[in-house]
Amino acid sequence: MKALLALSVVIVWPLQAQDGQLVDRIVAVVDEDPILASDLDRVIGLGLIEPGGEETEEGFRRRVLDRVIEERLRFHEIDRFGFTEVSLNDVDRGVEEIRGRFRSDEVFEDSLRALGVEKEELRQLVARQLMVMTYVDERLGPRVFVSADEIRQYYDETLVPELEGRGEPVADLASVREEIRAVLKELRLDDEIVRWTAELRAEADIEDYLESGHTAVPPVALAVDEDSY
Repeated sequence: MKALLALSVVIVWPLQAQDGQLVDRIVAVVDEDPILASDLDRVIGLGLIEPGGEETEEGFRRRVLDRVIEERLRFHEIDRFGFTEVSLNDVDRGVEEIRGRFRSDEVFEDSLRALGVEKEELRQLVARQLMVMTYVDERLGPRVFVSADEIRQYYDETLVPELEGRGEPVADLASVREEIRAVLKELRLDDEIVRWTAELRAEADIEDYLESGHTAVPPVALAVDEDSY
C-alpha cells in the first residue's frame, strides 16, 4: 500500500512557532518542493510502508524518505503532463484499503486525527497515486512485451517447481498462460518504473538532509513564514 518513529542521529532544519516550540522539520527538498518530517510520519502512520524485521528506526525512516522522494518526483512528472482523470470508485477502494489496515473505524479516525490528516487529504493522496498508475499504464505499458517463449520458461522453471514443491496439482500451460503473462508484465513494468524514476532523479534538484553529515541549511526553510505556524 505502526508506531510513529522519531528522527535520530540526523541533522535537519527545525521550523518553530513564535513561542519557540518545535513544529516540523524539512528533511528533503525536491525541485524546491519541501518534504517534511510530518510527511514521513503520515506515510508510516497510515501503514503505507512497513519496517523490515531487523531494520533500525533510522534505517526505516531513511528508506521511507527515499520512497517519498521518488513518489514526489513521479507526482511532479504527472502534474507536468496534466493527468487528472481518476475514477471516484477507485479512490474509494484505495481509501478503504488503507482503512483495512486498522482494526476498527475508531482506531482509523483517531490515527488520522493524530497525524493531522483530513479525509479529503487522504482521498487526494490516493487519487495522486492512482494518477501515477494511470501514467505508468499509458506511458510505460506499451514498452512491455512478454513473448510465448518467456511464458513457457516461467512455467517450466518457476511455476511448475513451486507447485510441485507445495504438493499442489500442476495445471497445463494453456490454462495458466494469461495469468503468467500478467505476472511477467507486472514484473517488467516494475523494472520500467525503476528506470523511469532513476531518470527523473538524475534530472531533478534534490537536497537530502537525512544524509549523514549533511549540515547545510535547506534554503526553503529561510522562506517559511513562522507567523503561519
